[in-house]
Amino acid sequence: MNPVVLIWLQFILCVGVIGVAGVRLSRYGDAIAALTGLSRNWVGLILVATVTSLPELVTGLSAVTVAAAPDIAVGDALGSCVFNLAILAMIDVSYRKGAIYALAGPGHIMSAGFGVILLAGVSLAMLLTTQGMMPSIGHVSFASLAIFVMYLVAMRALYLTEQRNTITVVAERPALTLKSAMMGYGVASAVIVGAGIWLPLIGVELAQIMGWSNSFVGTLFVAFATSVPELATTWGAIRIGAIDMAIGNLLGSNLFDVLILAIDDFAYVAGPIYAHISPIHAVSALSAGLMSGAVIVALAYRPVSRVWHTASWASIALLALYLLNAAVQFLHGQ
Repeated sequence: MNPVVLIWLQFILCVGVIGVAGVRLSRYGDAIAALTGLSRNWVGLILVATVTSLPELVTGLSAVTVAAAPDIAVGDALGSCVFNLAILAMIDVSYRKGAIYALAGPGHIMSAGFGVILLAGVSLAMLLTTQGMMPSIGHVSFASLAIFVMYLVAMRALYLTEQRNTITVVAERPALTLKSAMMGYGVASAVIVGAGIWLPLIGVELAQIMGWSNSFVGTLFVAFATSVPELATTWGAIRIGAIDMAIGNLLGSNLFDVLILAIDDFAYVAGPIYAHISPIHAVSALSAGLMSGAVIVALAYRPVSRVWHTASWASIALLALYLLNAAVQFLHGQ
């Protein structure tokens, strides 16, 4: 078989496996949440967001350890942040029962705000590293330690805010038992771990065969594949009218994706990861930060009108920034 066709078939198969396992993982996670009494908002922000970001975590660790491709790891994490916010624009276009920014709870503003802080920190880390001004502890950049601490601060603040503002709702108990849900959760996680290890190896081979850079493949193709669980989970939440779970999943995933960069840095023993990647990744970080800022403004302003009866101005801005970043990455990858 033609090597180009074979590698693309492997990529499509890996995407399919991650997508199916990601949906299962989210369903079992939601069942566990219902059986343990967690709120739906907290499920979207923490439980669902964390488990749907598992492909990014495994792929990143595999990329820096097995494939020795830090550009794919960083491109995957930051590309997923950009793609997740593009998903938010897509659900605004598809949801016709109201304006999602007006229906969403105000607590998402804090999640998006912490996203801006973390993404700006990543951009600053890249800039200072290129100038030789970012200190490190061993092979780990000081920026990664700061990101890790800031993530913990964000989770603590979001938890306290959730506890303060949550309205107790009696959720319908799923047919599964807690034991069955946890077993299914474990199986789906194992499938995603296996596919996540395989994915960056496919990405490196794809880049070599097509003559593309690792940063381009990681930012667009690998990031799309590892964001399939977020896409499937968000679409499922929108279908049942769970706006807050959908938005919480996407914004929470972005916070975790930035944390993954710090974890990848710990695993990459060749040195600080920001010193071994293409500077073009800063465009993705800044694009995701700008997109998060647009979401904050939209959630605060709560627009109800649609441009050309299609989408909010905020969603149009999100899609424009996504396409701009994709174009820059494509031109750089040639």
